[in-house]
Amino acid sequence: MNYLSLENIAKTYGEKVLFSGLGFGLEKGEKVALVARNGAGKTTLMDIVSGKTLPDEGKVVLHDGIRMDYLPQSPVFDPGQSVLDFVFSGQVPALQAAREYEQLLWQIERQDTPQTRTALEQAMSKMDRLQAWDYEEKVKEVLFRLQLPKTEQKMGELSGGQQKKAALARVLVEGADLLLMDEPTNHLDMEMTEWLEDFLKRQNLALLLVTHDRTFLDNVCSRILEIDNGRIYAYKGNYAYFMEKKAERESIERAEVEKARNLYRQELEWIRRMPSARGTKARARIEAFGQVKEKAMRRLDDQVPELSVESQRLGNKILEVNNITKRFGEKLLVDDFSYTFKKGEKIGIVGRNGIGKSTLLNMLTGALKPDMGHIQVGQTVQFGYYTQGGLPQKEDKRVIDIIKEVAEVVKMQDGREISASQFLTYFQFEPTTQYNYFSNLSGGERRRLYLLRTLMANPNFLILDEPTNDLDVYTLMLLEDFLRHYQGCLLMVSHDRSFLDHLADHLFVFEGEGKITDWYGTYDEYKARKAGMLKEARQAEKNERKRQTDTADRDRSAKKPKATFRQKKEYEETTARMAVLEEEKRQLEALFSGTEANPDKIAEASRRLAEILPELSVLEDRWLELSEIVED
Repeated sequence: MNYLSLENIAKTYGEKVLFSGLGFGLEKGEKVALVARNGAGKTTLMDIVSGKTLPDEGKVVLHDGIRMDYLPQSPVFDPGQSVLDFVFSGQVPALQAAREYEQLLWQIERQDTPQTRTALEQAMSKMDRLQAWDYEEKVKEVLFRLQLPKTEQKMGELSGGQQKKAALARVLVEGADLLLMDEPTNHLDMEMTEWLEDFLKRQNLALLLVTHDRTFLDNVCSRILEIDNGRIYAYKGNYAYFMEKKAERESIERAEVEKARNLYRQELEWIRRMPSARGTKARARIEAFGQVKEKAMRRLDDQVPELSVESQRLGNKILEVNNITKRFGEKLLVDDFSYTFKKGEKIGIVGRNGIGKSTLLNMLTGALKPDMGHIQVGQTVQFGYYTQGGLPQKEDKRVIDIIKEVAEVVKMQDGREISASQFLTYFQFEPTTQYNYFSNLSGGERRRLYLLRTLMANPNFLILDEPTNDLDVYTLMLLEDFLRHYQGCLLMVSHDRSFLDHLADHLFVFEGEGKITDWYGTYDEYKARKAGMLKEARQAEKNERKRQTDTADRDRSAKKPKATFRQKKEYEETTARMAVLEEEKRQLEALFSGTEANPDKIAEASRRLAEILPELSVLEDRWLELSEIVED
């Protein structure tokens, strides 16, 4: 069943044509990723599909009865609205019933009164009537996994990351048939990202997704749509397949454009010699010239050269961490951690949000002091620290001037020098954008500019805290290539598994309670190892319980006295007497259910049955006691 169709969509901003003649469709249950360079129109297209923006041409057709929801990069909300009201803002009756039920549960946690108990019973009846328990189960899972506060806290009081998670929770619990999501994994740690992958795969919904997380894309989506030069291309397969077929397509297009350019030069020379067309063939040739010119002038993305910035020399002593410990209140974030950094190593840091990753980075750079232990920094170390806080506001400055504050030119590892403008171009800042003011940049562009400033300073110890947020997949690949050739030490916090797998030599894994494990391998290998260890531990626990049970049984058997001759005889007599009484009981009960009409016989049978039942009960109890002794 077709849920969504886009037909001949076109959109232009000023003189810039984002796309024209664009069309595709989504079927029931289909999960599709949308990829493009920054500025190519991904978010604009998502806004058009959602109805937030109108196209200049074409139409969006949504099948009747299909409910659609949209998670934008920057969610819109009322700062005074509670988290609970925001998450449950959908109009589905079953969802509202689940909201009422959850709210009453939270009220009872704070204050259990007869009134709230009565209201809870009424809410449960309503849940039964609307068959809303599936919603309630989904609500509990989503709120728990995203670690949202179970309070009346206002949306305006949350951090930016929590606000994005609340917006994600809202679209997940409402259960739309068609879901649009723009970078849903930003601000999620690895555990949350992996849970979201599994959650989306379990849902029978159609999904149109923009993401820079290639592992997430591969695990969730089966088709990729690419916007390139105002056109859309479809690829059925994973990200690796997409990159392979994209390279093939671009190679063919380059050959066609080169051929068109050669023909254009020949035709241009003929046009100049023959300004007026006297014959039919000449006029047809002039008309065809326009088509050749359009193809010859088509812009192709140039191959981006490899860049390896020269970093300052590192001495033999780099950074030594000796038994450091750090607490905040009762929470232990780092416990007795030691490590000596070596030249040129690249280390990834992974762990849940709030577990202490940024705290460790701040201690390494001197922004925080450890409670115990000490850190020794080599004299030649020059830190470059990219934080999640972002670049300080520079509203009245142009992009190129902000970069030139760091350096006019950047020296490469091979001795070449490139200008600040060339460095900006390498990271997808077009010349027109370079002279734009900081205040006009998007949030993603501001973070990318901050990243460039950090890289341009030529540090020999580079620390990156979530550098992949808000980068498109193309810029992400450029950053990976740049860091792969980086000569200094690299320490990076990221929830992007593909990014870490491509760059990190080993991982610092934050496991909780201050424990940091140094893992030589990929994150997936670490997960597999942890799962294996957990399975082994559970099996060992099961074996131990069985051993203890077997030991207790043997102890009981050893302590149990052997049956005497008298007990054996009593056991035999009790068994025989029970058999006689059971048969008599069966005959009496058959008399009651038969055709006997004599009242005296019925009364006598009833009296006798009343005598048999108590005697049988006593005999059965005694038989059980004797059987434990005699039958062992």
